Amino acid sequence: MNEIQDTVLTLLPPKRKATPSGWTSFDAVCCQDNRKRGGILTSGDGSFQYHCFNCNFKCGWSPGKLLSKNTRQLFKWLGLGEQEIGKLNLAALKVKDDQPVLKKALNLTLEERALPDDCLPIDTWIAEGCQDAELLDVIKYLVDERQVGWEWYNWHWSAAVGYRDRVIIPFYYNGKIVGYTGRKITQGKPKYLTDAQPGYVFNIDAQQCSPWEDDRKFVIVTEGQFDAIAIEGVAIMHNEPNDAQCARINNLMREVIVVPDRDQPGAKMVRAAITNGWSASLPPWEDDIKDVADAVKRYGRLYTLMTILHYKVHGEINLHLLEKKLQNVNKE
Repeated sequence: MNEIQDTVLTLLPPKRKATPSGWTSFDAVCCQDNRKRGGILTSGDGSFQYHCFNCNFKCGWSPGKLLSKNTRQLFKWLGLGEQEIGKLNLAALKVKDDQPVLKKALNLTLEERALPDDCLPIDTWIAEGCQDAELLDVIKYLVDERQVGWEWYNWHWSAAVGYRDRVIIPFYYNGKIVGYTGRKITQGKPKYLTDAQPGYVFNIDAQQCSPWEDDRKFVIVTEGQFDAIAIEGVAIMHNEPNDAQCARINNLMREVIVVPDRDQPGAKMVRAAITNGWSASLPPWEDDIKDVADAVKRYGRLYTLMTILHYKVHGEINLHLLEKKLQNVNKE
């Protein structure tokens, strides 16, 4: 049984006929046709080809490939929604040549990791009456500089040497702490001290229960942790997701919208969108806004989300244009 081939055959118009050449003909679903000029050809390996002999629209699928833009459009014309198409794309992933990578990603086991010494939630430090000046500086950074909601994340602080001027962001997976990053709030390097395990997608636990809606139909993919927290999305924690991260994001079975940082490295995230059949969004925010966290600080969460959804694009041509635009950032 091949889920993708079986699905396309099941959804075809009921009035169809087989031709001697092996094609099945029917009224094309891509244009106005009542002369059975749409045709589909299937093969024993699970692949299929669709061709409209009226408007010349073509698409298809074969094992080892993701669903192309045209193939996704065909399924839309046949009556499938984005969520159902996403499930088919996951089925396509399961038969890709790199199946061992996929299996490893979907069965990812991450070890529990310790946070830095003397590290507690900031709420706990406050409840215990801590008046440490560096703790107060971290709180001021979150409230004044970042302007984040206190309830948006379980912010931590460590009294240990080397961490006192950092806000600690724990990494959660299946409810356990599997790493962290410490963001320096003062000048100096390194800006981040991070303990991250391969294949981890930041904030993926939160996608199971969104505070905005119970059956969210999309997931927003960002580069940094503050971006993901600001928009209740996920972060790959660099500008190019690896195979394991892509598999885990696809496994959410939602429309994926990549929002890259507005710089040249952000083009790599758009390239990942092209490869995986995702959408991407680059809203026309003001020039000094570099990323999602900046946008939320300026416009608020709701307006930022609305602009991301309004300006999302899909398909190779549109995404290549977006990729080119980022590649040319700051060029003379």
